[in-house]
Amino acid sequence: MAGLIENLKQGNASAFKDMVHTCKDMVYNTAIGILQNPEDAEDVTQEVFMQVYESISSFKGEALLSTWLYRITVTKSLDHLKKKNRKKRWAKITSLFGAGGETLVESADFHHPGVTLANKERSVLLFKALARLPENQKAVFVLHKLEGLSAKDIAAVMDISLASVEGLMHRAKAGLRSQLEKYYREDD
Repeated sequence: MAGLIENLKQGNASAFKDMVHTCKDMVYNTAIGILQNPEDAEDVTQEVFMQVYESISSFKGEALLSTWLYRITVTKSLDHLKKKNRKKRWAKITSLFGAGGETLVESADFHHPGVTLANKERSVLLFKALARLPENQKAVFVLHKLEGLSAKDIAAVMDISLASVEGLMHRAKAGLRSQLEKYYREDD
């Protein structure tokens, strides 16, 4: 891995291509888990690799390359959500005053690469509930449950304490449980 990083720092195009090929699914899956929109996840995936290309020289190697990639992906995904939410609020305000079009509404009906067809209906419910969680809770849940990272790895990715990761995961699970219980009670 040290050889790959050194080759990346020297601007080796082949090393960069290999790294993108190896890591693109990890980056995309993390982004789509947070963003829940394939086009947005594609955009963020490209932004992540552009940032890696532009800033690999500043990579100190204190963390794993994958940890650094996860950190960039989570940050870019959360930034993308914030920008999108600002646009939605502005569209809503504009539509209230009659000067704009319709309010933007995002569908949670997308295809996550890790979801089998048999679980599609349940996954749609889960992702709709996940979309309503606060951003940090959503990021922790996605990294743990969809990407399989340990709490220790998530703490490194998000640059927060282990206790914070555990607290965010606990609140995320409680929030999802609450939302999904309502659905299943209504469904009975």
